[in-house]
Formats: sequence, structure tokens, C-alpha cells
Amino acid sequence: MDDETVERVRDVVAAIPPGQTLSYGEVAARAGLRSARLVGRILAEDGHDLPWHRVLRADGTCAPHIAAEQSARLRAEGVLLVDGRLPPELRRGRS
Repeated sequence: MDDETVERVRDVVAAIPPGQTLSYGEVAARAGLRSARLVGRILAEDGHDLPWHRVLRADGTCAPHIAAEQSARLRAEGVLLVDGRLPPELRRGRS
């Protein structure tokens, strides 16, 4: 993966305001990519200094291996998950 791709993803994630979320697919689309999985890989490898917790799966859930920390960070920003997922009305337009 090239540096330009990484930077585009990083820019999109860095621009997500506190209290808001995007899906991996939405980040990919905004970064001009086709692969939501690539977004996850980039965040895993080079996203520790970003608000990675604002990126959720398309169904509004957290990635299982980071769910506890991710939901706690979102809760601190006023984003409440219901039964482990973002309520449907807050997921409009998810890809």
C-alpha cells in the first residue's frame, strides 16, 4: 500500500468530529478506495494517533478485539451503543 493511500485514510479519520462515527466503508469511500478492509488494516498499522474509535463496522458494532476500549471512548464522547451497536437511526447512509 502506498503512502498516498495511507495519508488519505488518515485524513478522513482525523476529520471525524468528536461524538460522530463513520463505518470502515464510509471512510474508504471518502478516501477514494473500494476496500473497507484496507481501512481497517491501515488503522491497525498506522492509526494509533488517530480517533480510530470513531470508525465502526457497517452494522454499527465495534471490532470484537477492541470493543471494550472503543465503546468506552465513544461513551466518553456521548456516543451510546445499545446492545453493543450504534442505533439504526444513527447509521443512516452506512456503506
